[in-house]
Amino acid sequence: MQPKIFFILNPLKKLAGQTAIYGLPTIVGRLLNYFFISLYTRVFTTSEYGVVTELYAYVSFLMIILTYGMETTFFRFSKKENSSENVYNTSIISLLVSSLFFIALIWVFSPLISSALGYANHPEYIVWFAWILGLDALSAIPFARLRELNKARRFALLKTINIALQIGFNLFFLVLCPWLAKNHGGSLINNMFQLIYKPEVGVGYIFISNLLASAITLLLMLPELIDFKLQFDKQLWKKMLKYALPIMIWGMAGIVNETFDRILLKHLIPSADHPMEQLGIYGACYKVAILMTLFIQAFKFAAEPFFFSQANNNDARKIYADVMKYFVIICAFIFLGVMMYIDIIIKIIGKDFREGAAIIPILLFANLCLGVFFNLSIWYKITDKTQYGAYISVFGAIITLVLNFWLVPIMGYMGAAWATLVCYFSIMLISYLLGQKHYYIHYDLKKIGFFTGLAFLLYFVSIWLNIETLAVKLAVNTFFVFIYITTVIYIEKDIFIRAFKA
Repeated sequence: MQPKIFFILNPLKKLAGQTAIYGLPTIVGRLLNYFFISLYTRVFTTSEYGVVTELYAYVSFLMIILTYGMETTFFRFSKKENSSENVYNTSIISLLVSSLFFIALIWVFSPLISSALGYANHPEYIVWFAWILGLDALSAIPFARLRELNKARRFALLKTINIALQIGFNLFFLVLCPWLAKNHGGSLINNMFQLIYKPEVGVGYIFISNLLASAITLLLMLPELIDFKLQFDKQLWKKMLKYALPIMIWGMAGIVNETFDRILLKHLIPSADHPMEQLGIYGACYKVAILMTLFIQAFKFAAEPFFFSQANNNDARKIYADVMKYFVIICAFIFLGVMMYIDIIIKIIGKDFREGAAIIPILLFANLCLGVFFNLSIWYKITDKTQYGAYISVFGAIITLVLNFWLVPIMGYMGAAWATLVCYFSIMLISYLLGQKHYYIHYDLKKIGFFTGLAFLLYFVSIWLNIETLAVKLAVNTFFVFIYITTVIYIEKDIFIRAFKA
């Protein structure tokens, strides 16, 4: 029994290590991104930040269409086909052609699109985003290949550089240039900067910073891009598309679940209730709430190739079950940690945006459910039944749309938050039930439920105590976090002991 436990521990330790490496740029980037939330919510008004929230919601949706499931398909076919090079070449050429076509199409119709979205005076926004999307889609497969080859450090380096570039350009356009204009209006250096800086661009500089970072990152990936050959396997491509398109539908439905509320808010909230202001508040608080995605996104980068690599392992189902248990333990800890220190964390955003803080625990729990859903999705990916992922996500999208149309006109952005939670909880439950039928995995539901329940119990006790003195409240909440950690260590002490010995 002991050797088998160590055999299972080794891949789990590998996954943990890969998650840590992939997570470094994600965590650093997100943490620095919160600095920019603080900057944006102080430089721009709630309605101006609403523009940023809305347009990036469209970006998330369009990115799914532009990559059309090719990342996951690349991982699957790299394991199935005899020639992973052939899979890589075919994937790259497919995305190259589709990305260039997309950029050209959007560029031509940018005036019409900008008018339809309510930004008739800023067609340049649409052109900038077309390039951002096209460049990011083109880099998707090279990044996937780095993950498939376990080149986590190269992956992390490129992601970190991308983040650093976005930070640098944001600071340049939103801090340095305005400061020079204000304090050194007539100086030679300020006059030089004014050749590339126009105050009226405003929030557009957020988009320009993103575009410049994406372009430079793609240039830095030339070693990966020039590594492919102009060999396009049409028959392979057809097989890949058959596998990928359900994933795209699943992804599109998932993005409807994840971001469509931010697209709908300005249309569903009555004009008397200032929809763009509410959108800005919702977008800023959503950023605080998705602190959990620091871990979930890093886990996704490492987990997808890991799950496929373990598919033929005799202990695969046991490994998947253990991954789920420890994933939930960490997510529950993140939920508890954020809510125990929310009085400090909320100060990241400007004072005008903090009225939306009530949505944070709702969205944290929603993202926990989404993370569990990602773990559960392994059953239809490794059994090549990706159509089930599409069915489930479409069902979730219907829930999202129905609840948003019902609740948002009544409750504003609070209705959007509850719709998100109901959607993610529903698709998580359905995926679990279907997965147990088609690819049974014995998940440790008792421990998963216990640790999640403990985190929520400690959170509700903290609310019930209603301590007004901040220092005392933080001390008590820190004790609650300590209770959770020590409980986990005590119950899971065997795995900790074996992990250190292995």
